[in-house]
Amino acid sequence: MIRISTNNDLEKIMQIWLDTNISIHNYIPQEYWTSNEKYVKEAIQEAEVYVYEDNKEIIGFIGINKGHIEGIFVEEKYRNQGIGKELIAYCKNKYNKLTLEVYKKNTKAIKFYEREQFKPIKEDIDKANNEVEILMEWKKN
Repeated sequence: MIRISTNNDLEKIMQIWLDTNISIHNYIPQEYWTSNEKYVKEAIQEAEVYVYEDNKEIIGFIGINKGHIEGIFVEEKYRNQGIGKELIAYCKNKYNKLTLEVYKKNTKAIKFYEREQFKPIKEDIDKANNEVEILMEWKKN
């Protein structure tokens, strides 16, 4: 089930955010993620966040801000089961256009977004960690 998040969900959302970033982005030092935790916690409270629950347990979420997907995160043991696809589909029903940024080294995520009809628009350097990011976009037909 997908639903809008509440303040009670914040601790679990942050745990999934940190664990996922550390495991997926192993080319970025762990300290980068832990040092940004406070900022992300504040940003999450300002964004639209939809959680994916299974048996009343949050196992994934998507954060979106004015049609820009800030991130999709799924607990490791639940990945590759269609949860990310469902979260994106949920947002596609709410918006006519979606954008997101993905690290170029995260090839698995890029392939996933391409399967979801996102197209690369431009590349840039994330000045915070010097990694190349790709801006991708999806538009409703």
